[in-house]
Amino acid sequence: MVLRAMYTGVSGLRAEGEALGVVGDNIANVNTVGYKRQRAIFQDVLGHSILAGTASAMPGSGVRVGDVQQMFTQGSLANTGVSTDVALNGDGFLVVAGTVDGITGNFYTRAGQFTIDNQGYLVNSDNMKVQGYAANPDLTLQAAVTSLKVPTSSLAPRQTQEISITANLDSGALPSTFDINSPANSQAKTSITVFDSLGESRTLDVYFVKTADNAWEYHVLADGAELAGGTPGTFTEVGTGTLTFDTNGALLDAQTPDLTIDFAGGATPGQVITMDFGDDIANDGATGLAGTTQFAAASAVSSQSQDGYASGEFSGVAIDGVGLVQGLYTNGQKIAIGQLAVAKFRSNDGLGRAGSGLWIETRDSGTAALGAASTGGRASVSSGALEQSNVDLAEEFVGLIQHQRSYSANSKTITTADEMLQELINIKR
Repeated sequence: MVLRAMYTGVSGLRAEGEALGVVGDNIANVNTVGYKRQRAIFQDVLGHSILAGTASAMPGSGVRVGDVQQMFTQGSLANTGVSTDVALNGDGFLVVAGTVDGITGNFYTRAGQFTIDNQGYLVNSDNMKVQGYAANPDLTLQAAVTSLKVPTSSLAPRQTQEISITANLDSGALPSTFDINSPANSQAKTSITVFDSLGESRTLDVYFVKTADNAWEYHVLADGAELAGGTPGTFTEVGTGTLTFDTNGALLDAQTPDLTIDFAGGATPGQVITMDFGDDIANDGATGLAGTTQFAAASAVSSQSQDGYASGEFSGVAIDGVGLVQGLYTNGQKIAIGQLAVAKFRSNDGLGRAGSGLWIETRDSGTAALGAASTGGRASVSSGALEQSNVDLAEEFVGLIQHQRSYSANSKTITTADEMLQELINIKR
């Protein structure tokens, strides 16, 4: 029994030493982004079979570390201001692909310190490629997961295809006739910049003229310098249409033929642009109050927009709360590149540590279920932030003291057993 006590003490020293290593690992990684603390789980050891029928009367044979559990509690988020930094708030893991220790495949991480490599791929610090759902040319997302690549080349221009104008036209205005030589006599006017097929900006002037009660015309003019074969300084009408209102000032009917314009400078001829003044009652079955109206107030354009843009150079990326990655360009455009994939597991505790802030799926964890952030219980994404480790230094220091005391106590078991053996040997003397 005395020898058993010595071996019991040895098991305690061994277990406390292993537990001290776990605590030391936690303290060493207190500043590691995305690190999840661990704890040692102790189990008692029996020196006999539980089938012997005398389990209640027999002492144990010491202790061992049965498992080292990973604690996947949420770490605090720290803002960095770096647009490619990503933090997850909730359950789930970012997905990266590459090779670690000879194993090639997908790995999972909470460390979102991403950059763009020389080929345009979004990668982590180990040059592993971030996985997600790439955007199609029509800006929809693909169903399959792939490596996200940022197109760092220039963004091609987009020619204007639609002009939208929201205005109020004064119901008290007097009817008149439009004169292209004196367009300033119109009741309302606005100018809007559009783009041709080469990305060159062009200016169009839109004039509104009241022709009768509740009836208006609009006229779209362009300086001849903007048009193929035009005379600079001389305006040319490139389109016209009519707007009719009911007695409540709602847009009853909008007749808006498409504009067909031949811009100068080598742009594609016959550029077609549609005009939109808001929903009308006759064609859209709407209230007629969501766009252009005719109330007893001064004529004014409240908003206008068009869907074209000039060419632009790549200037960076932005990531939103659902993990949508957008390319930023110097022309002010944001173009969808893809969406980050977030992996969710049945058991996070079953994941295997792969080092470098990475985990790998195992049979215990189950297969990764990939999806978009903020869906299916997955974490949301915080851009320009990083998740800090969830290590509590105060708790770890208390653990250090606890394991140190336990280690000392177990050593006392060994020295006491040694003294008892010495007394036994001294009996013969």
